[in-house]
Amino acid sequence: MTTATARLDLRLELRDKDRIAKAAALRGMPISSFVRDAVLREADAAIAADTVVTLSEAESRRFLDALDAPFHPNARLKKAMESAARLTQR
Repeated sequence: MTTATARLDLRLELRDKDRIAKAAALRGMPISSFVRDAVLREADAAIAADTVVTLSEAESRRFLDALDAPFHPNARLKKAMESAARLTQR
């Protein structure tokens, strides 16, 4: 059995609470477990939607071509790499 470590209070319309209670009863779950599971599912979906990037076929091809292309650092990056190398050689 898990122990609750944080509390979340929520104000609802009575009809919304009744709907939630009915749905929880249909699943054979306590209301708090039903709400926790539903909210965590929605949180995971929101986080995934914000962290997943979907590319079109053309964008995907350009991205893969860029990964396959040889690396050519520009002048600023070369200077930064030289500075970093000097710092790490001490």
